[in-house]
Amino acid sequence: MLMLPPLADAMHAAAGLVAAVLAGRNFDVALAHARLAGPLRAATMDLAYSTLRAFGRGDFLLGQLLARPVSDQTARGLLLVALARLEVRPDEAHTIVDQAVTAAARIARGQFKGLVNGVLRNFLRRRADLLARADADPVARRQHPAWWIARLQQDHPAYWESILAAGNSHPPLCLRVNLRRSTSADFLVQLADAGIAARALDAAAILIDKPLPVERIPGFGAGLCSVQDWGAQTAAGLLDVADGMRVLDACAAPGGKAAHLLETAQIDLDALDADALRAARISENLQRLGLAATVKVGDARTVDAWWDGRPYDRILADVPCSASGVVRRHPDAKWLRREADIAGFAATQRAIVDALWRTLAPGGKMLYATCSVFAQENAEQINAFVGRHADARHLPTVGATRGDAQLPELPDAEHDGFYYALLQKD
Repeated sequence: MLMLPPLADAMHAAAGLVAAVLAGRNFDVALAHARLAGPLRAATMDLAYSTLRAFGRGDFLLGQLLARPVSDQTARGLLLVALARLEVRPDEAHTIVDQAVTAAARIARGQFKGLVNGVLRNFLRRRADLLARADADPVARRQHPAWWIARLQQDHPAYWESILAAGNSHPPLCLRVNLRRSTSADFLVQLADAGIAARALDAAAILIDKPLPVERIPGFGAGLCSVQDWGAQTAAGLLDVADGMRVLDACAAPGGKAAHLLETAQIDLDALDADALRAARISENLQRLGLAATVKVGDARTVDAWWDGRPYDRILADVPCSASGVVRRHPDAKWLRREADIAGFAATQRAIVDALWRTLAPGGKMLYATCSVFAQENAEQINAFVGRHADARHLPTVGATRGDAQLPELPDAEHDGFYYALLQKD
């Protein structure tokens, strides 16, 4: 039986990760530096992700409970972790407070033990009143920054509340069966034999009922499947690749969409990424799946540095973006992003698609892709692109998004939020 770590250990580790994010560090980088392993890593990630999703609420509650800010960021992180836990598990209040105080003993030689104990017990005494106040505050209630909420209200007046709710939920675990090695039906049998409940979404996508580590997924190491959100799996079908085509996947790391394209047809694929370490992950993922491509390190904006002059029949421009459509997987993004960052992403996106366009053969197609739900990165970007390029046509994608013409694909219980635009060169 798998032994769970003491809650205090996980709370202390999660407090450090939350503190790192509040100091401006990327969560994945902070997690890598923490060097956690096994059950402690899993428990810590669960606590930290839950806390960051609810940070707007926890920060509000701390403001009500503290006369002045906590001087130590790890202690502040611990309070946020404990408050997030107390709200969702009120029946475990005694254990949570006790373990939080135990964790506090490891911070700054224990000088915050009394503070942590007092703040958490004060929250329990005033719980009903404090939660009512939080529900009356837009940021605390919606658990997103005010500017983020306002932008969604503007871009998606009919859906903004459901988008925010999805952003606060736990993400689904979706698999993509490697159809070169198995079938959806056969793989469902393997999952059932392993005691894993799942259902098919289409010919290749399988949704796991309860998320679990990839090590427990049968055949994962042998390349029978990959973890890839159902929304991300849309890209390969939209790009319409066929045997013999020359294809570029720009900004390709970690290689999920590149692998899917290779599983779809016998193509000559270049997989490009500007980061050498991330590009190495492309090669690792392709090797696990038994697939081959030419992996290149280069900036998609400076094509002369990596392009051999031979035009591509298809290009996947999976550009850097705000990640506003996948924020439940990266909850730190909500609090690290600033509204001014969106214009910066839009400028980078424009430079990439303009540069890549000249590498596309006449009659070829480029699929513009983001994991954003902000119009400035999506429809506004494409409308401006078509206006700049007289030889560009924006093709319809109706029917390609599982029978729904809504773009972007808004996040729900089965998939994250994505935007796709298919462009053809005359």
